[in-house]
Amino acid sequence: MCGDLDCAPRDTLVLDHKLGVMRLVILTLVPAIFALFLVTGSVIAEDEVVEDESNVIIDVVLPIALAFIMFSLGIGLTMDDFSIITKEPKVFAIGIANQMVVLPIVAFAIASGLGLSAELSVGLMILACSPGGVTSNILTKLAKGDTALSVSYTAVVSVATVVTLPLIVGFSMDHFMGESAPDIDVLTLGITMFLLTTVPVVIGMTVRHYSTETADKMEGGVSMVAAGLFVIIVLAAIATEWDTLMDNIGKLGPAVIILSVTMLGIGYKSAEFLELNPKRATTVSIESGIQNASVGITVGGLILAAPDGGISTLSLPSGVYGVLMYIVVAPFVYWRITQSED
Repeated sequence: MCGDLDCAPRDTLVLDHKLGVMRLVILTLVPAIFALFLVTGSVIAEDEVVEDESNVIIDVVLPIALAFIMFSLGIGLTMDDFSIITKEPKVFAIGIANQMVVLPIVAFAIASGLGLSAELSVGLMILACSPGGVTSNILTKLAKGDTALSVSYTAVVSVATVVTLPLIVGFSMDHFMGESAPDIDVLTLGITMFLLTTVPVVIGMTVRHYSTETADKMEGGVSMVAAGLFVIIVLAAIATEWDTLMDNIGKLGPAVIILSVTMLGIGYKSAEFLELNPKRATTVSIESGIQNASVGITVGGLILAAPDGGISTLSLPSGVYGVLMYIVVAPFVYWRITQSED
C-alpha cells in the first residue's frame, strides 16, 4: 500500500505544485492591487481636484507598471540575498550609506546650487530617495562587478525606501515649496510605497521560494515586459512635460548628470578607501550612482498630479535621468571592462 502522494504520477504532482504556486500568487496579488487602488486614490494632494478620466494614468497605469517592475526584481531574489547585512557589515554599510545618506545630501546641494525651480528640486530629491533597480544589477554584470552584491543592495534598499522616501520627500517639499507644497500624508505615502515596491518584491520571492523552476521560466519574459514598461514610463514622463523640460533643460540636464557622475565617483572612491577589491568597488559605484527612475516618476505623479492628467512636473527629473544615466554610466562600464581584462 502507498499514500496518495507516493502513488500519484510525477507529472500530476508537478502540475499540482505549479497550480498551488499560481493560486498563492493570485490570492496575494489581488488583495494587494485592491489595496493599492484604495491608497493611491487618497495619497494625491488633498487640495488637488482632477477629472476622473485624467486620473487613470496616475492612479492606475503608473502604479501597476511600477508594481510589475518590482515583481520582476523580486522573482530573481531569495532570502540569501539579504544575508550581506550580517555576513559582511562593512561592505553592506558603505553601499547603504552612499545610497540612503550621501545621495540625498548631494542631490539637495545640486538642486540648491543650480537654482532649480521648487518642483524640479523636489523631483530631484524624489529621484535621490529612489532605490536602485534591476538596471543597476544588469550594469554591474556588464562592468564585471559583483552581481550578487548588487542584488543584495537593491533588495535591502528597496525595502528600506518604504520608510526613508516619505520622510525625506516630506522635508524636501517643506523646504523647497514652502506654503505652496501640497498637503500629503507621510504615513499614507509610506503605505503606498510598501504596496508599490515591497509587496510585489515579496510576491516574486514567494514564487521563487515555492517553485524555482516556475520562477526561472517566468523570469526572462517578465524582465522583458518590465524593461518595456520602464521605457514607456520614461518616455511618457518626458513627452507630457515637454514644454517644462525645454524651459529647464539648461539646468535640469546638468543637474542629473552631475548627480550621477558625482555618486559614481563617491561610490568607487569610498569603496577603495575601505579597501574593497575593484570588483566590489565597481558594484558600490554603480549602486550609488544608478537609481530606479520608474519609482521616482510614479511617486512624483502620486504626490502632485498634473492638471491635464499627464505626468507631474515632480516626475520630470526622474524621466530625464532615465535617459541620461545610460550616457553617463557607459564610459564607466567601458573603463571597468577594460581594467578587468588587463
